[in-house]
Amino acid sequence: MTPAEVETCFTTSSGYRFARWGRPVVPVVFGVEGQSLDVLKQAIEATVFACGHRMAETDPELGANLMMFFLRDWQELAAVENLDRMIPDLDALLPRLEAEAALQYRAFRFERTGGIRAAFVFLRMAGDLARQPAADLGLEQAVKSMLLWGHEAFAARSPLARPGGGDAVLRPDIAALLRAAYDPVMPEATEDSSHALRLAARVQVLGG
Repeated sequence: MTPAEVETCFTTSSGYRFARWGRPVVPVVFGVEGQSLDVLKQAIEATVFACGHRMAETDPELGANLMMFFLRDWQELAAVENLDRMIPDLDALLPRLEAEAALQYRAFRFERTGGIRAAFVFLRMAGDLARQPAADLGLEQAVKSMLLWGHEAFAARSPLARPGGGDAVLRPDIAALLRAAYDPVMPEATEDSSHALRLAARVQVLGG
């Protein structure tokens, strides 16, 4: 990946902004059962370990800090107890998601240092999302939850690849970028775009 490509991955509407998890990831999944739940959790675990990061059984402050909600209609979120405390603009958000016919939405909460403290992933299971295998869906959403990605990061291309038509895996460049982003010598959060140069150099070393 070139420095410009890396910079695009973390460019938001307010400029360059990079953030990763500092604390261990503790996922919980709502709205699925049985085999699908196991597959989703395995995909999350595989992605976290691919980053070189870690998981835990519980978060001392939040209990769980990566929450995935699978639903058929956005209004289902209005009935989730205490969700408005985690998503303060929920009342205004739901009509907007309905008007846009959105299929997914992610919200992050941050540490004082700027790193990711919690992530909330909402998926309305319709259209392309409903047709994705659980393993693919879990892997893609886990990737999108491990860093604060810019709007254009995956606009033209999925973070997944299917070599030889087999099972979906992380694209080699994305896998290398995740490992580089979680390198202990790299900052947990920054708004300095020169960070993209350092990340790109590490990606090259890791073969991405």
